[in-house]
Formats: sequence, C-alpha cells, structure tokens
Amino acid sequence: QIIVDDDDSKVWSLYDAGPRSIRCPLIFLPPVSGTADVFFQQILALTGWGYRVIALQYPVYWDHLEFCDGFRKLLDHLQLDKVHLFGASLGGFLAQKFAEYTHKSPRVQSLILCNSFSDTSIFNQTWTANSFWLMPAFMLKKIVLGNFASGPLDPEMADGIDFMVDRLESLGQSELASRLTLNCQNSYVEPHKIRDIPVTIMDVFDQSALSTEAKEEMYKLYPSARRAHLKTGGNFPYLCRSAEVNLYIQIHLLQFHGTRYAAIDPSMVSAEELEVQKISLHTSHEQEEQ
Repeated sequence: QIIVDDDDSKVWSLYDAGPRSIRCPLIFLPPVSGTADVFFQQILALTGWGYRVIALQYPVYWDHLEFCDGFRKLLDHLQLDKVHLFGASLGGFLAQKFAEYTHKSPRVQSLILCNSFSDTSIFNQTWTANSFWLMPAFMLKKIVLGNFASGPLDPEMADGIDFMVDRLESLGQSELASRLTLNCQNSYVEPHKIRDIPVTIMDVFDQSALSTEAKEEMYKLYPSARRAHLKTGGNFPYLCRSAEVNLYIQIHLLQFHGTRYAAIDPSMVSAEELEVQKISLHTSHEQEEQ
C-alpha cells in the first residue's frame, strides 16, 4: 500500500509482480466494482512468462484530474517513466484520460482497453453524478449490480460474476461513490492528444454493460487500433476467458519486445515462443476475416 498525496487517507493498493528490472511494466486498472485482485489470472500467467505486471486499486478521487495527478505521483514514486496500461471499463476510461493528461510529456507507451468507453454520457447518469456521494452503500451496490449479466451463464462466467460481487462487497461507500462519480461525471476523451499511442481495443460479442453505440464510438476514435474480439466473456472476460485475454495481451506487447519499452524480461523471450505467438495471431486474424 502506497500513499503519494498529501492526504493520508488516499491509499493506492497494488500487486507488483515479475522482474523488477523491467522499467516499462503493464499496469492493470480495474472497473467500478473491481479491486486489484480481479486481475489475478493475468498476474499469475504473465509473470510466469517473464512479464512485470502491476495491478492497482485506486483511492477515493472525485474527479478525473485529481485521479490523473495522483496516478502520475504513483508512477514517480515507483520510478516508472513509461508504462503500458490495461484498463477495464472505468479503468480503460481513466487510462485514456491519463494518456491525454500526460500527452505533453508522455507516460503511457500503449493502451489495452477492455470493454471500455470514451465518453461518460453513454450512461445517461451525468445529472446524478454529483449526488452519488450522498447515497448509502447498498444503493450504490444496487446500481453497479444492475449492470451485471443475469440469466443462464456458463460456469466460468457465473464464477467470474460471483467473484466480482464478492469484491464489490469489500468496497466502502466512499470508494464506490467516487468510482461511480468518475464513471458518470460529464467527460470525454480527446483523441487527438493520444493519437500516436498504440491501442488494442478488446471487447466481447455477448452481453456486456456496453452498448453497441459505445463500442462503435471507440472504433471511430481509434481507427488504427488493433481489435481483440472475444465471442463470449461478458463484463469480466479477464476472469472467465483469461486464456484468450492473456494471449491478446501478449500479442499486444509483442511489438515492444527487444525495445526499452518491453514489459518482459529479454531472457524469457525465445525465438520459438515468438513464432508460436505470430502464428496464433495470424490464425486468429484469418478467422476474423472469414
């Protein structure tokens, strides 16, 4: 746990795993309902392959600027000049805002945006955003749970949702209220400020909290982004479709291997491994085109 602001109550909780010699790790930012440990499947798999990954849980921030400022201080504290960001839902929006905030002296090397959005007005809650801080915790939880999938689900997805419900229960009123405020406060991403950052957009074809319009908007914003589509996975593919998500993460990070922005220990990258990944990438693209 790390405190970087003058305010002692603002504590960042994080798991930092993998080789510390890596100076440009992959950082995971959770959704509204998530804590740092919702990415445990990614931490286990990616560190096993030699990547350095950090999963974060943010303290209570009430506006995007305050979050970006705190996150910048955290990176300074960890002595990280540039990082790759994987953001899920709200985490993805905050990752884009942070890339925009630091565009004059860039701190974000690349972005993976999972089930994410670029404009908070899609939730039609901008008018209530200022009143979340008044609501009791049970009401806030109800709002979040309203976006979780219901109906018949396969066992992995059901487990994923149970896990997220459990994490949601562990969040206090101010944590939830502040995240919902960040999620719904009137704001959008200015794409011209982050045009040069390599982006992978990861989304699912089955039921998720994001509308088709929100997804289309993301594709329009990042016309040159790579797309990682999962047939199923709901709101939390990193939990219930972790093997696919982990493969897409590796494919995204592949372009930085051998550079100073590699998130992997160079000694762990074998020529055969890279070949295997390139082949699997090629096959998945061919399948997409069919």
